[in-house]
Parts: sequence; structure tokens; C-alpha cells
Amino acid sequence: MTTAKAKILQQAPVLFARDLPKTIAYWAEKVGFRTLGVWGEPADFAIAARDAAHVMLTQIPEAREVVPHWHIKDKMWNAYFWVDDARAMYDELTERGALIDYHLGEKPYGVLEFGIQDLDDHDIGFGQDLGLGQDPARKGA
Repeated sequence: MTTAKAKILQQAPVLFARDLPKTIAYWAEKVGFRTLGVWGEPADFAIAARDAAHVMLTQIPEAREVVPHWHIKDKMWNAYFWVDDARAMYDELTERGALIDYHLGEKPYGVLEFGIQDLDDHDIGFGQDLGLGQDPARKGA
């Protein structure tokens, strides 16, 4: 008997927030993610989405600090989103007033890429495969 192989449909990075309401607003206004839900009283968890991409946001306790990945390893993202048009995404997020971490450019690994930061200093990458490598949507397929 052959067991059917389960398929991953979506993924969502989980990011810590010092001020969840402000973080939710930033992702909505500056990055274009719509809020799907906010839970807790007071609010301590939210899910936001844009197209097929999601992000989960969670309030940290007051006594704790957010430590973004790049504080541990230089130039390391907390989240990375593959896009079909990095130039259009860069133009949109720049116009929306997102905090640009590094500007649009071709990377040696065959990706047109840029990065933003959120209000908690997380690095968020956006990349478009330039066809030099394997299509990221098909990797591991």
C-alpha cells in the first residue's frame, strides 16, 4: 500500500512584536498585508496575509527583548518572501513608506532582491528568481 504524500500549502514566519497593534498597522499600511485575525485580551497574536503569503505576529512580554536574526548572524532575515516582480514590489513598498533595509539589486545567487525592516528590527527579504537557479516554487518538488 502506498501512502499519499502530504502537500504543504502555505507557510508563515512568526515574528515577535514589542507593540502588537503598531506592528499590525505597519504590516497593513507599509507592506500591504491584510489582517485576518487578532486574538487575546489584550491582543497578543495576529495573522496577516498578502496573496498566498502569511505572517504571524505575537506580542512579547514586557520584560523581554526582541532579538532579530541579523543580531545573531550578519545579514540574516527573519522572513523571506519570493515574489514574481521584485522591482514592482520594491516600488510599491518604497511608496508605502516601508523601512528599506537594503535596496533592490541582483545577488550572486541569481535573485533580484531587496529588504525591509519592521518596527521590531526584523529583516524581511523579498526576492525574484532571475532564472539563473531553480524556480524556488519547484525546489524540492
